[in-house]
Amino acid sequence: MNSVKKYVAEFIGTFVLVLFACGTAAVSGCATDNKNIAYFITALAFGLVIVAMAYSIGNVSGCHINPAVSIAMLVSGKLGIKDFIGYIVAQFAGAIAGAAALMGIIGKDYGLGANGLFEGSVGKSFLVEVILTFVFVIAILGVTSKVENGAVAGIVIGLTLTLVHIFGIHFTGTSVNPARSFGPALFVGDDALSCVWVFIAAPLVGGVLAALVYKFLDSKKA
Repeated sequence: MNSVKKYVAEFIGTFVLVLFACGTAAVSGCATDNKNIAYFITALAFGLVIVAMAYSIGNVSGCHINPAVSIAMLVSGKLGIKDFIGYIVAQFAGAIAGAAALMGIIGKDYGLGANGLFEGSVGKSFLVEVILTFVFVIAILGVTSKVENGAVAGIVIGLTLTLVHIFGIHFTGTSVNPARSFGPALFVGDDALSCVWVFIAAPLVGGVLAALVYKFLDSKKA
């Protein structure tokens, strides 16, 4: 039953992330001439959702709501393979449900916050997403490594996600989360769906690299 509660929490968290944060990206007009304010509002929305969910479901599932975070926890030995699979399924299901709800509210003409390739380049987009995810996940691993950080962990993680979005939205729309990218792409289709593999693979690579690097940095051995 505890595992089921974790999966339900991950579903809810990812649903809220896609509906509210991707929804903000869609309706704030990131594709218009007023990009600066739209970028900031979108980045803030993603960060605030993480803060809200961290203090809502963090005590239940750890509030991963992101396969890149879950795979980092798996590599770090903080998550078992059974729960890893359960988390991934719940996160993708939550993202699809969130995107479906958003689609029902605003339609797909707004783009649903789907990601896109930077300058049409798979290589550049992949690199950007790996770097963004690496920074985000290593911050999570660092702040959650000490119990005494529990009270501020959600704020730190939310601010870090805001940071990587402020920088990354210009390039790819910022994914750093395979589930968050897949949900909207599934309903938008066309180019968003054809390149979504980049926004699934790159964050996973970034998450694994962050876990390996943090394990090395945190090693007590000389």
